[in-house]
Amino acid sequence: MLELGRKNKNVVGLCADLTGSLKMDAFEKEFPDRFFQCGVSEANMIGAAAGLTIGGKIPFTGTFANFSTGRVYDQIRQSIAYSGKNVKICASHAGLTLGEDGATHQILEDVGMMKMLPHMTVIVPSDYNQTKAATLALETHHGPAYLRFGRPAVPNFTDATEKFEIGKARIIIPLSPPLKGGKRSRGIVSIFANGHLVWKAIEACEILEAKGISCELINIHTVKPLDEKAILISVKKTKCVVTAEEHQLNGGLGDSIAHVLSKNFPAPIEMVAVNDTFGESGKPDELMKKYGIDTPNIVEAVEKVLRRK
Repeated sequence: MLELGRKNKNVVGLCADLTGSLKMDAFEKEFPDRFFQCGVSEANMIGAAAGLTIGGKIPFTGTFANFSTGRVYDQIRQSIAYSGKNVKICASHAGLTLGEDGATHQILEDVGMMKMLPHMTVIVPSDYNQTKAATLALETHHGPAYLRFGRPAVPNFTDATEKFEIGKARIIIPLSPPLKGGKRSRGIVSIFANGHLVWKAIEACEILEAKGISCELINIHTVKPLDEKAILISVKKTKCVVTAEEHQLNGGLGDSIAHVLSKNFPAPIEMVAVNDTFGESGKPDELMKKYGIDTPNIVEAVEKVLRRK
């Protein structure tokens, strides 16, 4: 945000009483005339952001993902999506990894809510570098956008110099070459993940490779618009799919990919996601394990889908 503010005087920031948690302090300090502390009034913040676009401003709103979507869905639908307002909804502390704050704050249905809105772009980056690159890319993207990220630190594995392309998937791990004789020992699979689950998928790929299973891991950082071409190119090679996300099983990344496959190239698919339940208070790692979105769950899903192929 600070870089954008220095580059473009039309960039403005709005926050709902969580400036410290959203790390918007630096922007507020350097550009006090372009920062609006809206208080615990998220609906008003969304309405104000929509109004600012009419004057040519590029507003970035900031609060927790639950308050960015569930609390203000009506305002987003009516004031932003319906008229295609150029508002960037930046939603932090998403998913189970919010941890001890519990189920009331751990929104797991927000991607589904946002991707169903016409005109809305939905982005779920996987680490610090990609979140920064996505934020910078949103400055020149015209139209409403939802940028979802989490609370805990995860390994920073994307290239800091890599340009973020909205709607363009990125291959993290390509398929390993066939063994001598032209075959892999136990099979091949496409893994599509986003957010924190990309790192978990990287860990799973290392375990699976040691078992003789070759994985093509693709970071689907943009859920909408979805890179259907990249998905189909990969699945036509592997003939089976695993998706992994920190979201409800219903309505998320897995649903979107299953829709693409059903229309274009039916293939066995297993989804690693939270299965139709709310979360609870606990440490992030403990919650990911309990609700089935950890590294072993991805390994298990790959082995299961290979048996179905």
